[in-house]
Amino acid sequence: MGNLTTPKSVQKLQMALHAKAKAEAGYRFYALYDKIFREDILAHAYAQCRSNKGAPGVDGQDFPDVEEYGVQRWLGELALALKEETYRPDPIRRVFIPKANGKLRPLGISTLRDRVCMTAAMLVLDPIFEADLPPEQYAYRRGRNAQQAVTEVEETLFYDHPEVVDADLADYFGSIPHSELMRSLARRIVELVCTRNRVVGFDLVEMNPGLDPSQITALLSVQILVEAIGFLHHR
Repeated sequence: MGNLTTPKSVQKLQMALHAKAKAEAGYRFYALYDKIFREDILAHAYAQCRSNKGAPGVDGQDFPDVEEYGVQRWLGELALALKEETYRPDPIRRVFIPKANGKLRPLGISTLRDRVCMTAAMLVLDPIFEADLPPEQYAYRRGRNAQQAVTEVEETLFYDHPEVVDADLADYFGSIPHSELMRSLARRIVELVCTRNRVVGFDLVEMNPGLDPSQITALLSVQILVEAIGFLHHR
């Protein structure tokens, strides 16, 4: 999400969370919620969202609107809503974009407020689940890409491992089971603050499986479920 330099205070928190998660595979984190509305976390989350630009959500608010209102004032009000647990995610604006095969891909556009909140949640949660991921996973990880995966496959072929399995999951984001996702989260996190069937940062409607792939935290959900599959496989 952008090429911004992460503030040292945020780096310090992320490094501490990652180190603890790496050192203790069974450790369950608590007292994380208040980290999401820390001033430095929210400020960096806003900067990340600002660098990514993006269209307004259902409220029509864009970044110039926030800057006219006052970024610090706007972030302060968001922090207060999170602290007092009065924060409620807004509805997602649905649009459809054409695909190469002529079909339409649904895309959900969150409000700036929700995008900042989701990014703040990512800044806190990502280091924990990143520590659990196997070294052979390249998808949806910061600093890794498909080209690196291809290079590793090439090297493995060279060392007499000639079989390559190419598989794809159909409608992955549209079929993510919420109960399994929540159990996977709970393996590492004790506290989850819920507001109207939504965990802060995750848009979860109980009766409908799946996540919108445009959601910032949808990428983290992939990491969590892939890690959970690996956990069950190695038990």
